[in-house]
Amino acid sequence: MRLSGSPLRHVTALSVAGALVVGALTSVPAQAAPAKNASPDQATALAAALGGRSGGAYAQADGTMVVTVTDDAAARKVRAAGATPKLVTRGADDLARATATLEGSARIPGTAWWTDPATNEVVVSVDSTVTGAKLQRVEAVAGRLGGTVRIEREAGKLSTRAAGGEAIWAEGGGRCSLGFNVRSGDSYYFLTAGHCTAIAANWYADSAQSSPLGSGGTGSFPGDDYGIVQHSNSAAADGSVDLYDGTTRDITGAADAFAGQSVQRSGSTTGLHGGAVEAVGATVNYAEGTVTGLIRTTVCAEPGDSGGALFSGSAAVGLTSGGSGDCSSGGTTYFQPVTEALSVYGVEII
Repeated sequence: MRLSGSPLRHVTALSVAGALVVGALTSVPAQAAPAKNASPDQATALAAALGGRSGGAYAQADGTMVVTVTDDAAARKVRAAGATPKLVTRGADDLARATATLEGSARIPGTAWWTDPATNEVVVSVDSTVTGAKLQRVEAVAGRLGGTVRIEREAGKLSTRAAGGEAIWAEGGGRCSLGFNVRSGDSYYFLTAGHCTAIAANWYADSAQSSPLGSGGTGSFPGDDYGIVQHSNSAAADGSVDLYDGTTRDITGAADAFAGQSVQRSGSTTGLHGGAVEAVGATVNYAEGTVTGLIRTTVCAEPGDSGGALFSGSAAVGLTSGGSGDCSSGGTTYFQPVTEALSVYGVEII
């Protein structure tokens, strides 16, 4: 059986809708767009180098990279580097302090938070289970942080999902999707979600469990959400993603996500769907525990899409972790950055 690197049949149902706003955007554009455009990597590195004088970077709809700044001197540096500066009130240190307060006082299952560089706020989402005293607790923490935090309510329940793209079947039951095929020297593996490898170490290509696919699966969840399984037969490892139109996309490498990036997700339940990255470094509080450093997107997913591939062009970007909504009405999905998994396991995309 040839397996493309497509999402797993084991996704988490995640929900958070709504709109309770705390604080308002006070930032304004600092200057017009520069004559040349910095790349996403350059803009992200520039924001990091500015430290507390920047609140992050993001891509506009036309692809222009924006780097937020807190003073005119930083704005001049950004413009000279080929990115568009945007003057904001809060820098990275201010946003980090707000996030630390949330981590210490509002870590409640059904909540998630991330930094939105475009609005210069930390956004907190709460799902349908966060009500009464739990909601009041989140609102109280947000209130103490003033305009730094915005609360959003999303419909449904935040959770991990199980199922997938070209399905992989766990020994003893359970189904997930293969994310990306990888290798280290002459040894071949596949990546999937950590909440998938937590089910079992041995995996099969069929529900009857007559065709061994891989063994020795291990992973990290919660905390992270990545896992790896060694292929039983290296010939089964294919370096492409199924596009569900009779064709595949060859994946030639991996890249870090950035806010505003266009991405696609492939899964056996819902096929191919696209959207945009809303934020990176998101924290999600699942019932099973907290996962940090996730990619938040507007891409929809349904049970059966978990562990699968998030990609942009020919670059691998993430592994499906959890989400809310569906592909009829739309939804939000979080992804584990694939670059972290590649680094931890010392493997590379085939």
